Amino acid sequence: MLPAKFPPTGVVSPELIEAIRQQFAIDWFGMHGIRHWERVRENGLLLASRTGANPTVVELFAYLHDSRRLDEWEDAGHGGRAAEFLLTLRGRYFSVTESELELLVHACELHSEGLMEGDVTVRTCWDADRLELGRVGIRPLARYLCTEAARDPEVLDWAYRRSRADR
Repeated sequence: MLPAKFPPTGVVSPELIEAIRQQFAIDWFGMHGIRHWERVRENGLLLASRTGANPTVVELFAYLHDSRRLDEWEDAGHGGRAAEFLLTLRGRYFSVTESELELLVHACELHSEGLMEGDVTVRTCWDADRLELGRVGIRPLARYLCTEAARDPEVLDWAYRRSRADR
């Protein structure tokens, strides 16, 4: 049985969420908004418990990767904008090491490019987001996921059901 929720770790504070919300350009509750980020967090922390990925990076990625979207559809460059934005937040709303920052920036910048190779933490971030495709009517396929943990049929089914239930 897969967990329903992971407890807060403290890396993502209410102040960080509010800083993101203040500049968020699209619907806060839309398909790339807060509910999506919360499910990406759950997906990511579940995967991290199996892949050994850095949970701090995974959790921050969940809330930052789509934070600079300008629309809900084809928004080229939103990952790069998110990476630039997170640099302005570091030290004020969250603290990470230089190596964690490098992973977080990389994961955000390239999360929508369809890549599958790289550090396990980056791949875990990308899979956490890809497991959320059900919210737009797409069932994730194992061959497009980066980690064995995400390709687990039980994980795929769990994430798909969650992504479809909260649309």
